[in-house]
Amino acid sequence: MTDFVQTDTPLVTITEKAAAKAKALLESRQLPEGALRVFVAGGGCSGYQYGMALARTTEEDDIVLEQHGVRIVIDPESAVYLKGAEIDYVEDVMKSGFSIFNPNAVRSCACGSSFQTADGSGTPRPCC
Repeated sequence: MTDFVQTDTPLVTITEKAAAKAKALLESRQLPEGALRVFVAGGGCSGYQYGMALARTTEEDDIVLEQHGVRIVIDPESAVYLKGAEIDYVEDVMKSGFSIFNPNAVRSCACGSSFQTADGSGTPRPCC
């Protein structure tokens, strides 16, 4: 486990609304010591896609942050693509769920769950 050293730009931030939702999910799954794992994987219609999961434990090289009473766990490979991102929880007529605003994304797909970076890396796959 790696504690992230804060610089001028936080690795990621989480809104109070998203933190409250994450805490509620962790409590409902009886994981009071758990964390919200945020990661990036290849695929999606733009090249990379976001993923989130509830984590019972952390890996040795994970970066662990805590904001608004929620632990956030990010693997080092994903951290490269998430620097400066904000996790929010959105509830509106069209959808409800966690949403990520990522300043590293130069293009996103319409569903908002995949993105492409300026270097164009990642292999796009058919969307939803």
